[in-house]
Amino acid sequence: MTRCRRTFCAAIFGVFLGVSGLHAGDWPRWRGPLDTGSVDGGVYPDSLSPETLIWQTPLPGKGCSTPIIVANTLYVTAPFEGRDAVLAFDLAGKQLWQTVFEKEDAGKHRNGSGSNASPVSDGKAIYVYFKSGTLAAVDPSGKVLWQTNIVERFGKDTLYWDHGTSPVLTSTHVVLARMHNGESWLAAFDKRSGEMSWKTDRNFQTPQEGDHGYATPLVVMRDGRETILTWGAEHLTMHDAGSGKLLWTCGNFNPDGEKLWPSISTPVIVDGTAVIAFGRNDRGKPRLHGIRLEGSGDVTANAHAWLRTDVGTFVPSAAVWNQKVYLVRDGGEVECLEPATGRSVWKNAFPKHRTNFYSSPVIAGGRFYAPREDGVVFVASVEGDEFRVLSQSDLQEPVIGSPIPVDGRIYVRGERHLFCFGIKQR
Repeated sequence: MTRCRRTFCAAIFGVFLGVSGLHAGDWPRWRGPLDTGSVDGGVYPDSLSPETLIWQTPLPGKGCSTPIIVANTLYVTAPFEGRDAVLAFDLAGKQLWQTVFEKEDAGKHRNGSGSNASPVSDGKAIYVYFKSGTLAAVDPSGKVLWQTNIVERFGKDTLYWDHGTSPVLTSTHVVLARMHNGESWLAAFDKRSGEMSWKTDRNFQTPQEGDHGYATPLVVMRDGRETILTWGAEHLTMHDAGSGKLLWTCGNFNPDGEKLWPSISTPVIVDGTAVIAFGRNDRGKPRLHGIRLEGSGDVTANAHAWLRTDVGTFVPSAAVWNQKVYLVRDGGEVECLEPATGRSVWKNAFPKHRTNFYSSPVIAGGRFYAPREDGVVFVASVEGDEFRVLSQSDLQEPVIGSPIPVDGRIYVRGERHLFCFGIKQR
């Protein structure tokens, strides 16, 4: 191992935890406080069924974003009477307030909406983004602190499907990524004022649709420095969070020039290795890459640690638990892998069905929660490096957003309702 690699590994890549306004038990962004889609400890239900339903409450319109929970308040985006909105609920399901913005752009895909991007919070404000272009910050009472419109400023995106990526936070900025056939970029906006602090190009030549990106960036620490790791356009890049300067880049994810390979699944990071799902698992061409997050500059020649061409996922993002990576593939196959080597620890599957999985799974209390597109939610045990299906329950409406586990309860956003499940006291 070179001196550079030793230094890098000693510093270890850590997912950025944010600011002091957050509390233990918060789920402040799409994949949770560590961007792993998992929580340790706790006792969570073995089924999401009428027997474990604590409450459900209607939503005003269709949205596909995942809720967040901060300081015992749940925030979710949804349309209200044809306009973008963010709603707040207490953890008993009572709506506290809603803040309404401009006219909704409802999108075009059956599994899309104008409210695809998930909220994110630092405990002081809630930041939301909509397909219409509205980027805004509201305080915990629903007061608008600032708002701007990305579409008015930079034009509409050219994505084939609906907008997918969610905003992320650094210590001082809210950061958005736009990756499409056109001018692609990362941009940072001051969290207090909404003023744009920097915008940096992220343009790469790719085969058709390869430049379409739906993944969400990750804010990670390297040597005590905030960086933004971004996957899309067949490149994994790292930028300085303060300036947007490109620090690191890795390519060679599609050497055969395959067409119609957009980047959808968001990477996960374990011990300095990023696991990247690419290819078209839905068409029998999966790709799963292990990338060492080492060095600086263009690291393409040395960063690829391993490649699997027999396993992957197209839409759902992976979860990390007990230092292993868990995939639910589009057709319901489930696989547990070692991130350093790509070796499968075990593989299994949910019952076969014509309907695909779009939601990203979560793991809590040794339970693996995986909603299918049609609203059937599977719960499996993954304790002891074994997989065992415990239940399947039909919520009777589509589920595209990810479940969120907080304090022994599982919250699910369906197309028409919010659901809360838990183990009821007897």
